[in-house]
Amino acid sequence: MSSVYTLKQSPYSSHMLMLSLLDPGRDGRRLLDVGCGNGFLSRLLQAKGFAVTGIEHPQGFDGTPPAIVHDLELPLPPLPGPFDVIVIGDVLEHLRSPQHLLEQLRPHLAKGGRIIASLPNSGNLYFRLHILLGNFPEDEKGLFDRTHLHFWMLANWRGLFGRSGYQMEVREVTGIPVGLAIPALSWLEGVCYHLARGWKTLFGYQFLVEAKPKLSS
Repeated sequence: MSSVYTLKQSPYSSHMLMLSLLDPGRDGRRLLDVGCGNGFLSRLLQAKGFAVTGIEHPQGFDGTPPAIVHDLELPLPPLPGPFDVIVIGDVLEHLRSPQHLLEQLRPHLAKGGRIIASLPNSGNLYFRLHILLGNFPEDEKGLFDRTHLHFWMLANWRGLFGRSGYQMEVREVTGIPVGLAIPALSWLEGVCYHLARGWKTLFGYQFLVEAKPKLSS
């Protein structure tokens, strides 16, 4: 089936910033792409030198590229790990129990391995203004994606990773992707990005976070 989620090619997008955080020479080559969709990010990761394993929900899988097809709400199937890096791009907010998935992934991380995840910020000014005006859109994608089950801010995401046995830190942020809605204003994305870096809880559109298992876990 066709997906509304596609590669975001702006240099300020979560996909491009996520790629900039990953280096097989430093991180190790074994990578799990959780929620790989049609493989647009997996292919770029492979081009960087990672040995990628994808896993995707049956509803989001269109048959290419090869991947493990699995409902992420259920216990994980056997995986060919351990993995040096686990990428979770725009996935956790769609799950009824993201904690269950994170807990299951922890044993599949190699020693010194890490998770890189992109997470929406419901504290973003755009989100707050809609709520202030009494609006709650149901969009195809974005902060008001109708398939989101969690509308969380940074403190909520920290709590989730903490409960799941990880230490989490924000490594990057994205700004409002103005260019997706109004291509003529793409130049504003750089401004939005720098605003987000200056005040991530108000202007951050997404958080790109790194999570490592707690030493006591």
